[in-house]
Amino acid sequence: MSQLQSKRDFLLLFLKGAGMGAADVVPGVSGGTIAFITGIYARLLNAIKSINLDALTLLKREGLKATWQYIDGTFLVTLFAGLLTSAASLAKLITYLLEHHKLLVWSFFFGLIIASFIYVAKQVKSWDAKTIISCFFGALFAFAVTSLSPAEANPQWWFYFLAGAIAICAMILPGISGSFILLLLGMYGHVLTAVTEKQFSLIALFLVGCVVGLMVFSRFLSWLLSRFEQLTFALLAGFLVGSLNLLWPWKEVLSTYTNSKGIEKPLMQQNIMPTEFALLTGQDPMTLVCISLAVTGLVLILAIEKLTD
Repeated sequence: MSQLQSKRDFLLLFLKGAGMGAADVVPGVSGGTIAFITGIYARLLNAIKSINLDALTLLKREGLKATWQYIDGTFLVTLFAGLLTSAASLAKLITYLLEHHKLLVWSFFFGLIIASFIYVAKQVKSWDAKTIISCFFGALFAFAVTSLSPAEANPQWWFYFLAGAIAICAMILPGISGSFILLLLGMYGHVLTAVTEKQFSLIALFLVGCVVGLMVFSRFLSWLLSRFEQLTFALLAGFLVGSLNLLWPWKEVLSTYTNSKGIEKPLMQQNIMPTEFALLTGQDPMTLVCISLAVTGLVLILAIEKLTD
């Protein structure tokens, strides 16, 4: 019976990792948000933080088994197996959906982020002046970041490492999308291409950068949560609110750029109402469908929260 329970736990953890991977592929949605709402966020930070010099000393003194338990190795391997499997398998699908059904995708994730904000905000025990200011600052920062224009890089090999180190910091923060950071760096398309075309050397450079960034930033974030838990939760809630700016489905393209493959992409955009979208683009804003998908995303996250309580 315990073995069956263990297998079920492994499967659930793998699926949580898969959810993180799926979220990280989408510019605007953070894998850290999925980790947070599925109840593994603190464990993930602690496991990553435990990969340190003490673990190396333990390996020399007591061997692999003790070290594996110390770093929560089974948890990390199972989670990241789900994350990498999902990210690799969904890269083409997400790219296709964003290209051909953008309104529907952004609407669904808009609902996800609203529900995620509700969940994170509930972690704040008392909304006083300090936590409100922290939340406001987080929202302002996320809004500013998501208002920046994406660049288009022609990267050298080392830039894949740097991009991984920077983007992973956002990937483990609820509300700040690592994929959008890659967009700002001009690396989103290049990384997706490396994954879909199996350019293993570039993928390896990106992953090594992710590992280095993860080791450094997870310690800082863990320190914040241990010293300033309530202010940090309020800040993270603000990140989620601010990121809604990016996920608003209906946008007017103000200017475009041509990427390295000769494809025209939006550069500057502004949020508009569905009626304005219909007039400007001549396209059906699918308002009711979009609202329904947003509600579906909202209900889905709240349901996951109940199941993981």
